[in-house]
Amino acid sequence: MNSLEKRTAPLRGFKDKRLPFNTEDAWRLPGHYLVVLKENTHKSHVTRTIRRLQAKAAKHAYLTQIVQEFYHVFQGFVVKMSSDVLHLALKLPHVDYIEEDSVVFAQSIPWNLDRIVQMHEAAGKYTPPNDGDQVEVYLLDTSIQSNHREIEGRIVVTNFDSVPEEDGARFHRQASKCDSHGTHMAGVVSGRDSGVAKGASVRSVRVLNCQGKGTVSGALAALEFIRGTLIAQPYSPMIVLLPFTGGYSRTLNSVCRLLVRTGVVLIAAAGNYRDDACLYSPASEPEVITVGATNYQDQPMSVGTSGTNFGRCVDIFAPGDDIVSASSDCTTCFTSKSGTSQAAAHVAGIVAVILNANPNLTASEVLQKLLHHSSKHVINEAWFPEEQRLPTPNMVARLPTKVTSEEQLLCRSVWSERSGFSRTATAAAHCREGEEMFSCSSYSRNGKRKGEHIQELAGRKECVASNAFGGQGVHAIARCCTWQKAECQVHVSGDGNDDTAAADSCAKEDHVLTGCSSHSSSGEFSDSVRPQPGQADRRWACSQREGVASHTSCCHAPSIECKVKENGPTGFAEKVTESCEEGWTLTGCNAFSRGSVTHGAYAVQNSCVVTSSGGGKGAAAIAICCRNSQSELSSSGTNHK
Repeated sequence: MNSLEKRTAPLRGFKDKRLPFNTEDAWRLPGHYLVVLKENTHKSHVTRTIRRLQAKAAKHAYLTQIVQEFYHVFQGFVVKMSSDVLHLALKLPHVDYIEEDSVVFAQSIPWNLDRIVQMHEAAGKYTPPNDGDQVEVYLLDTSIQSNHREIEGRIVVTNFDSVPEEDGARFHRQASKCDSHGTHMAGVVSGRDSGVAKGASVRSVRVLNCQGKGTVSGALAALEFIRGTLIAQPYSPMIVLLPFTGGYSRTLNSVCRLLVRTGVVLIAAAGNYRDDACLYSPASEPEVITVGATNYQDQPMSVGTSGTNFGRCVDIFAPGDDIVSASSDCTTCFTSKSGTSQAAAHVAGIVAVILNANPNLTASEVLQKLLHHSSKHVINEAWFPEEQRLPTPNMVARLPTKVTSEEQLLCRSVWSERSGFSRTATAAAHCREGEEMFSCSSYSRNGKRKGEHIQELAGRKECVASNAFGGQGVHAIARCCTWQKAECQVHVSGDGNDDTAAADSCAKEDHVLTGCSSHSSSGEFSDSVRPQPGQADRRWACSQREGVASHTSCCHAPSIECKVKENGPTGFAEKVTESCEEGWTLTGCNAFSRGSVTHGAYAVQNSCVVTSSGGGKGAAAIAICCRNSQSELSSSGTNHK
């Protein structure tokens, strides 16, 4: 009897069990069929069978397309046709059986999973520290095909549904299209083969319709639903994945911020508009972890004229181009999709692995760990607009090789938007809730600025940079760190108007110098701040010339020690860098001018960068490096007492 060797189930009425169902091999290609003729059939019957099939299909108004004919290894052919024609094909003379075509893969892990594994791990193996099985991920997306083999048993479909009507009066709600985006996303998060955290539970919250569209009000209602669920039945750790973008919404951002304060980690797509992510929500909310997308070569994802968003509101990048995951076309189908949604799903999986080992981490600590374990300096920054290259983080997310609960001092740089051009214009940068501001610096493209300082406003520290006459705008750059029980104070010497040299050290015995900044209110400014040991007690202090106010950042934290490093080459150099060694973390970065016009100082990962122009004797880059003194033996040159 003729039979259909279909990987999912045999055609009803045909009972052939010679090829048992194997879920690991069921990578279907619906509509593609291998028609195999009986053994010892003459080659001429291949062409005759094709003609008969085409005639019978045409009689019933079906199209067929012959893809390949076989005459040597077996007699048969590959045909693209509707499954409705199968019963006609099976009745043709000489047909032995029909098998649905399927995909085969090179036996290495998909490029995106390989890319998020640390470089020294065994090639071709995906072995995360854990599978994230204690973590719940709320996915705000389309509906999900929860019985797909990749995610079956991992999906909980909630009763929430808030989507707008589809555009167009004749739109047909095909189930496979309605589930498309959400199914693919769920597979990236926790799929058996394509997933990052293969044990994580995904809860489906439908906010996008069958066309992939939603509303801000629908997203707000979903976050309200999640908050209400948490109040009724608290659960931790929890991730909320927001794989969508819309125009800037103050309300959506504020609700996301509120949810983070309750202990939830929110992860959002940066957007696919090749634009500044700060123009979109929820990507622009600082408390949300915003993810841009990269391709196989660790370069920014491009799709036609569009591509990944960028800028200071992006926290990290992740694989987002040509990502293979679950397809809603059938329960065993796979497909490839690209976008910052897919990148955000990768980060959600990595965060699930991190939280699985340390469920009490705050959202700020999670972000710091993501940045700490990332691949650095791999993205070609020339892809970004020139004014966005410095604020955009050059980091691609990776899984940690192991997740420990050891306390680490971790820091990141937070750039403000560029200020206006007036002589009184300022810019301010803020740390996330749960981070401490260890230092403050500033940067101007043409060097015309009045410096920077840390001030407290409504109980919150902010790094403020001031533009100067003729300036093209200035950026404030806060150095934001996480360290258990860390508390920082700012000591100010001089008011920027007097003619006395200013110097100030950390007065308290258990405080260490973590940063120096200075500014002038007169409009005449040059980087003259320089940490130096005190004359009597050898405690480090920030000092500079007359007429400039000095701001000394002094921080207290258990077992912290710091040291000062300076790189001041002889002669003029346009760019000077000073870095902290492995095991040390950069907390402070500032410039010291030797007559050149300094553009400011900024941190790039664990290095302090100073740029200058106008000749002169150049400038020095000064880095303050700190660490946990209990992790290693203390070295010389520290200012910890």
